[in-house]
Amino acid sequence: MSFILKIIDPKREFYNGDIDFVEFNTTEGYMGIYPKHEPMTMVLEPGILRITAKGEVKEAALHSGFVEILGDRITILAEAVEWPEEIDKNRAEEARIVAERKIQDSAKDGSGAELALKRSLIRIQMANKNK
Repeated sequence: MSFILKIIDPKREFYNGDIDFVEFNTTEGYMGIYPKHEPMTMVLEPGILRITAKGEVKEAALHSGFVEILGDRITILAEAVEWPEEIDKNRAEEARIVAERKIQDSAKDGSGAELALKRSLIRIQMANKNK
């Protein structure tokens, strides 16, 4: 049994196809969704997106957004989403360093830097899988 997953970010339709299972990170925790899941919407947090289709697992870096689950289909509206081969590891490392410095320099208001740090660490993790 499968269902349709559609992922859109501001620049493109990232994915559109039949899948068996999908996993992603939400504000409520890490979620795994099978076909015929109860309808709901959730806010996504930066994390690894795992798509299982026909026994094959694909992973991508998913950077915030919203998900709508409707039993036979899921739509993800992502702030940004990248396959491992699309990630510039050097740029992600530089972003990590900048974010860590901002967190150290600004104990009062480091929330934006913490999000930037999460994003850079996810990109680095996914870029390492592309080796």
